Amino acid sequence: MAGESIVVVSAHSADFVWRAAGAIALAAERGADVHVVALSYGERGESGELWKEKGQTEERVKEIRHGEAERAADVLGASFQSLDLGDYPLVVDAVATERLTDLLRELAPRLVLTHAALDPFNPDHGVAHEATVRARQLASGAGVASGFVTITPPELLSFEPHQPELCGFVPTTFLDITPVWEKKVAAMDAMGAQSYLRQYYSERAEHRANHARRISGRGGIRYAEAFQRELPVVVDVL
Repeated sequence: MAGESIVVVSAHSADFVWRAAGAIALAAERGADVHVVALSYGERGESGELWKEKGQTEERVKEIRHGEAERAADVLGASFQSLDLGDYPLVVDAVATERLTDLLRELAPRLVLTHAALDPFNPDHGVAHEATVRARQLASGAGVASGFVTITPPELLSFEPHQPELCGFVPTTFLDITPVWEKKVAAMDAMGAQSYLRQYYSERAEHRANHARRISGRGGIRYAEAFQRELPVVVDVL
């Protein structure tokens, strides 16, 4: 894994922490270059606590959210950048799609993580999924020769939405994040604007660990993250 690239596309600046911080930390510890790309800061729809401050401004909210995401990414060993496209609604137009596609061409990741395709409670998450799938297809030329520079098609996994049973999310992969749990906790702590989610995702990690233990028989799994593989994998042996 050393030297390979992984890209995490997050609709808002905190999504990567709740859903994939453990995966990010594990990959970084193994030597991967992990790049978090937030399409927006979630300044309108996911920063309610910040807007309680008197005289608050949108630019200040973005600044706070950027700082929180950078600190969380640093704890996990990843880089962070935001395309600052705005949220609620998140709109990924042709120009933004090209920016995301160019990033994938530049970083040439082995793996891309992003949101599930469906989320009836958050209009931005499905948009982020669609934009990521499209950018991946464009960057890889759909796996065939093209008239422009292409990359090897990266694997694509969706991380777990807030309410998986209502989002058509069926886990195909459980990742043991027990060795890096304290890093995920520290990253969650960095997200002060949404501190109310810390308990929920701590409990979710324990629930998924229970599932992982039952599936694998590995009794030492205390915390886990769930992912859904969207495309078949090609292997040499079963």
